[in-house]
Amino acid sequence: MKQTVNARLAALEILMRCRRDGSWSGETIDRGVRRFSLDRRDAALASRLCLGVLQNDRLCDYYIGCFTAAKLEPVVRDILRLGVYQLLFLDRIPARAAVGETVELCAAKGVRRASGLVNAVLRRIAERKDALPAIPGEGTAEYLAVRYSHPVWLCAYLIEKKDYAFAEAFLSANNNPPKLCLQVNTLKVPAEEYARALERMEIPHRAVEPAGCIELEGGLASELPGYEEGLFYVQDRAARMTVEIAAPESGMRVLDACACPGGKSFAAAIRMGNRGSILSCDIHEKKLHIMEEGAARLGLGIIETRAMDARVFDPALESGFDLVIADAPCSGFGVIAKKPEIRAKDRESLQSLPEIQSAILDNVARYVKPGGLLLYSTCTVFEEENEAVAGGFLQKHTNYRADDFSLCGIESRDGMYTFWPHIDGTDGFFAARFRRID
Repeated sequence: MKQTVNARLAALEILMRCRRDGSWSGETIDRGVRRFSLDRRDAALASRLCLGVLQNDRLCDYYIGCFTAAKLEPVVRDILRLGVYQLLFLDRIPARAAVGETVELCAAKGVRRASGLVNAVLRRIAERKDALPAIPGEGTAEYLAVRYSHPVWLCAYLIEKKDYAFAEAFLSANNNPPKLCLQVNTLKVPAEEYARALERMEIPHRAVEPAGCIELEGGLASELPGYEEGLFYVQDRAARMTVEIAAPESGMRVLDACACPGGKSFAAAIRMGNRGSILSCDIHEKKLHIMEEGAARLGLGIIETRAMDARVFDPALESGFDLVIADAPCSGFGVIAKKPEIRAKDRESLQSLPEIQSAILDNVARYVKPGGLLLYSTCTVFEEENEAVAGGFLQKHTNYRADDFSLCGIESRDGMYTFWPHIDGTDGFFAARFRRID
């Protein structure tokens, strides 16, 4: 049963659930927006508040700590973060409204006793908005970690691998509200015609490369025109671009070895004109229905699903595919903007990933026909998971060579390309294309 609440209370409820359950923010926000009876405007505000607080939690906590030394209950900290985020980042909300309506959340959540503290902290921050206490250590990884609410180790890594300005630009981009990126199912409707449907509903949007890709400011995909009819699916431009790099053609036999939730398989099937065959695999059999339902909604009949561990050799697949796509499990640090909880990962927990990625590449390379293509991709920006894995593969497999590519303004001279949010306007992503030459 839906509850009728305002955007701020809905945002608080969703943030509390994220904190208590440790659930993925995107799914939790979408479920929360559906649960509460919010109109489009309030749904957009609630989503923006939730994601904004999660993206800037450390910065919010720093300023909260500047104005109170009190030990805060978790729900009170959630409330204060909501207020601080509005004051610092949402210029269209008057400070008086941001403070007053945030204080009201204390009564709504049974912590009326904290109303005075919340009011005092937020009023002081509002009064000093243009002269807030400086974050110490400017020019260091520690400063960036507070300013952009990322782990210190990640900030230090980026400074070492790139430089300070590059690191700051990347971290800043991760805190921008993410776009909702639609890929039009051009088997059912031309992209221009679907864009006109958005215009009729007065939904702001813009066409971007590659062809058939449309960006929106946000919202729920399931509420857009043509969702049930399969006129589009959701996929970031970088992920779609990797399929363009792989360049599947009509009639090909394609293996998507780590396919769930299916976006690359869908893009390949549409690009192939729904002619040929695509075997879409995932190690978890219970996830196959996600791809099957997506393919059915989009009307893509060439996709077959199968449970498969991409590290384990299947003789029946040997040298059987024109194209193999290996979108390997990775740390996910290229999609922090959409999944801010990834910031909580510690570096040590990621050290086993290159071994898994290399094992997948070594195995699925045996499934490519002579002369065929192997595409390796991740949604991370770490050299250890990207260039190092790709380079190690080429050293080990002399029957493959790097295959250069150029499209949509990007160019690779070594068969590899890293998409960066602050440079390409996409998720952080990596793609490497190899051609079998024996």
